[in-house]
Amino acid sequence: MNGTNIDVLLVEDNPQEAEIVRLYLAKRYSHAYSIRHTRSIASALNDINAGHVPDIVLLDLHLPDTKGLDGYRQIAAAAVGVPIIILTNCNEESTAASAVRAGAQDYLIKREVNAALLHRAIIYAIERQRAEQALIKVKERYALAVAGANDCIWDWEADTQKAYFSPRWNELIGLTGDAGVDRLQDWFERVHPEDLPELKRIMSAKLDGPRRHFEYEHRLRHESGEYLWVYARGVILADKTGRAVRMAGSISSIAKRKETENQLIHRALHDALTGLPNRVLFIDRLQQALRRFKRNNTLRFAVLYFDLDRFKFVNDSLGHSAGDSLLVSIARRLMSVIRPGDTVARMGGDEFAVLVSDIEDEADTAQVSERIHTLFQQEFSIAGRGMYTSASIGIAVAASQYQSPEEILRDADLAMYRAKRSETENTVIFDTTMHQAAISRLNMETDLRRALARGEFVVYYQPIVTLSERRIVAFEALLRWLHPEKGILAPDSFLNVVEDTGMLATLSWWVLEQACSQARQWRQVFVNGSPLGMSVNVSASMFRARDALQRVKRIVTESGISPQDLSLELTERDVIDSEDATQSVLNELREFGVKIHMDDFGTGYSSLSYLQRCSYDTLKIDRSFIQSLDSETQSAAIIKTIVGLGRMLNINVVAEGVESQHQIDALVSMDCPEAQGFWFSKPVPAIEAGQLLQQKNLRITH
Repeated sequence: MNGTNIDVLLVEDNPQEAEIVRLYLAKRYSHAYSIRHTRSIASALNDINAGHVPDIVLLDLHLPDTKGLDGYRQIAAAAVGVPIIILTNCNEESTAASAVRAGAQDYLIKREVNAALLHRAIIYAIERQRAEQALIKVKERYALAVAGANDCIWDWEADTQKAYFSPRWNELIGLTGDAGVDRLQDWFERVHPEDLPELKRIMSAKLDGPRRHFEYEHRLRHESGEYLWVYARGVILADKTGRAVRMAGSISSIAKRKETENQLIHRALHDALTGLPNRVLFIDRLQQALRRFKRNNTLRFAVLYFDLDRFKFVNDSLGHSAGDSLLVSIARRLMSVIRPGDTVARMGGDEFAVLVSDIEDEADTAQVSERIHTLFQQEFSIAGRGMYTSASIGIAVAASQYQSPEEILRDADLAMYRAKRSETENTVIFDTTMHQAAISRLNMETDLRRALARGEFVVYYQPIVTLSERRIVAFEALLRWLHPEKGILAPDSFLNVVEDTGMLATLSWWVLEQACSQARQWRQVFVNGSPLGMSVNVSASMFRARDALQRVKRIVTESGISPQDLSLELTERDVIDSEDATQSVLNELREFGVKIHMDDFGTGYSSLSYLQRCSYDTLKIDRSFIQSLDSETQSAAIIKTIVGLGRMLNINVVAEGVESQHQIDALVSMDCPEAQGFWFSKPVPAIEAGQLLQQKNLRITH
C-alpha cells in the first residue's frame, strides 16, 4: 500500500461480478483503489510471479482452473504476507470459512456485499494482516531469545491447575521423545528434598501486592539419578485476597557456574601445592569439633601440630622445587596414616596439623603421633636422591577452658616448640605451664624492647686476676638489666628471649661501646698507661653484617684504647656454627690487634683443628670443671690438660667460676695463669670496679 492508494488483485471469472466490485471500489472513501483483474488462478500467479505483488487479494473460490481451497492455497503461497478476502456464494460459505481458518483474513457473500462493507473489509483485512505479521515477528524474536538463553519457560494458572513447560524442560532433566509435564507437582517431584520446602514456601506464600518476583537456586533430579543445579526465577500474580492466580518464569541450568564456584571454594580452602585442607578449612573443622565438644564433653578431640626439622637446609641445598616435592610426598604419606574422619592440613610453609576426633584419652593421640614419626623414618626420594627428615609434634587436647580454635592451635604450637627445644622428646602434650611460660616470655619481650629505649641496661665488670700475683690484668664486661620491678637481672634470665627477638647483636654492640669507653677512663685515672684488658662477650651474629669489621675498628679508635687492650669472647659452639661467616672477620681483627678468646672451653667440640685455624689468644676453662674440682679427679685432669695445651700453643688460659681457696690452690699447682670468679669479686658496677683497681693486689680471702 503506497500512501492512501491500495493495489487490489481481483481474481474473478464472472465479468459482471467483477464489474460490480470495480463500481464499489470506485466510490470515494479514505483510500483510492487500483484494480488488476484476472480470471484464473494461473493468470493471477503469473502476475504475482512477475513482481506485481498486490496489497490485497479478492479471491473467488469458484474458478475455471481450480475448485475449493486449492486456489487459495496457491495464491497464499505465492503472495506470502498479503491479506486475502474470499468472495463466495451462499452455497460455498462453509468452504470460505475453511479458508479463513487456513489463514484468509475474511470472506464476503457476494449478494450481500455493498460498497461500504467491501471497503471496510479491505481496510480491516490489511490492518489485521499487519498486526498478525507484527505478532509473528514478536513471537519469532521471543522464541529466538528463549532459544539463545537456553532456558526452560514455564507458566501456571490457578483456575485450571495446569502448567506449561517448554521443550527445554525435557533436555534439562534428560527426558526423551515428546513426553511432557503439565503440573507444578511434576517439577516439585524432581526437586532435591533439602531444597523443596523453601521452593514451596516461596511459591505458596500469600502476596502483599498484585505481583511478586522470586529467584531460587536448587537441585533437580536428572533421569540418570544425579542432581543438577538450576536457577528458577519468575513472577507471581495475585488476586485481591493475595492468592496466587498465575505464575510464569524460567528455569536455567547453572551447572557450569556451580562447578566453577566449587572449584573456587576448593582453592580457597585447600593448599594449592599439596591439595590438603589449608588453615582456613582446618580452623572451620576445628570450630565444629569444639562446638560438638561443648554440647557433649565425651566427644573429645585433639590437635597435633608439627613442622619439619631442618627443612630450610633442603631448600638451601637442593632448591625450593625439591622442598616442594618433599612437602607433596609428606602430604601423601600423612593421608595414608590418619584415621577416617580425621583431618590433616598444611598450615603454611613446612607446618602441618592433624585434627584427631573421637578420642578417649591422650593415648589415642600418642598412637597417631607415633604413626607420623614412623612415616618420617622411611626414606624420601627427592630430586633423584634419597633423604630423611623428622618432625617435632605438639599436641593440645580438648578441654573446657578452650573458647576458640585459635586457642587450641596456639597451645599445640607452644607444645611443638617445647618438643623442638627438647633433646629427649619429639612429641610433647600441652600443659598449662607452657601457656604461662609463653605469657611470661611475651611480657619479657615487651619489657626488653622498652628497656632498650628507656636505658635500663647497664654493664657490670668482673676482674680477671693473675694467680701468681693476684693482680687485676683485665675485666670482663657483663650485661645486666635493671628491671623496674624485678631488680637486677643477669643475662641467663633473658638471653634466650634476646636471641629470638633479634636484639642480641644490638645489645652486644652497645656493651662493646660501653666497655671500651670505660676502659679508656680507667686507664686515664687509675692505671697510668699500664696494660689493662677489657673482655667483651660477643655473638657471631654480629659479624654477619658487612660493616662489622669497620665498626669494631671505629669503636676502638673513637674510645682511645689500644686494640691490644680489647678481647672479644666467643663460645666454641658459636664460632663453629658460624665459622664461615666469622672466621675471616676474626682473623682481620687479630691482625688489627684485637685479641680473641674462646669462652666456655671444654664444653663444646674442643677440636684442636679449630684452635689452629683461628689462633685464639686465650682459652677460658668453663666453670663446670672448676666447680667439680672438689669432688671429681677427672676435672683436675681435664684442667691440667687444657693448661698444658695452652702452654704448648702459647695461648693464655683463664679459669672461670673460682669460688674457694681449694680451687685456687689446685689451679696454682697446675700453673694456671689467670682466673676469675666470686672468690675475687662478683660482677660489680663501674664505680666499684674502679675501687678494686686502686688496690695494687687483689688478695681477697673468705
